[in-house]
Amino acid sequence: MAFQVPPLPYDYGALAPTVDEETMKLHHDKHHQAYVDKLNGALGDNGLDGKSIEDILGSISSLPPIVRNNGGGHWNHSFFWEIMGPNGGEPSGALKSAIESAFGSIDDMKEKFNTAGANQFGSGWAWLVAKPGGELEIASTPNQDNPLMDDAKVKGTPVLGNDVWEHAYYLTYNNRRPDYLKAWWNVVNWSKASEIYEGVAK
Repeated sequence: MAFQVPPLPYDYGALAPTVDEETMKLHHDKHHQAYVDKLNGALGDNGLDGKSIEDILGSISSLPPIVRNNGGGHWNHSFFWEIMGPNGGEPSGALKSAIESAFGSIDDMKEKFNTAGANQFGSGWAWLVAKPGGELEIASTPNQDNPLMDDAKVKGTPVLGNDVWEHAYYLTYNNRRPDYLKAWWNVVNWSKASEIYEGVAK
């Protein structure tokens, strides 16, 4: 079955002013749809019909760039919509403890994450990654790469991921990527991040 763009779990304007409504419409309806369309078009030619996106990413080093770029784009964006929400807040429970253990404090983790995103040359993503057992690490990846790929420099399960392609922020922040990274914490869905983390760390 062909992949599909999942519906947003909130209204287009729900994350404003951090992420404006027009950006959400373009990002979800146009950019993500384009990744899905190109990925679906490449499945049959590469013997990938019926495979999950995670299975595809797990063998991405042996697949052509069209699958890497668009498969990564589909997974990354599907994750991105879920890891955001209108309520913001702060982490709690096991995830909070793990962040404090790995980075010293929540604010120190945010600073390191923002630095990774700001220093990612060109387009890409910043990640908070959980290793098997629950150890946390911050990483960045170019383009639509992610830590699930078999050739990723930092492998693991993404707990948080922020899109630093210009289309994710340019209408509101122009070229001020650090401002976008700082504001993004207002719309992090910490309950979803905690759920993901606890699934890895148990």
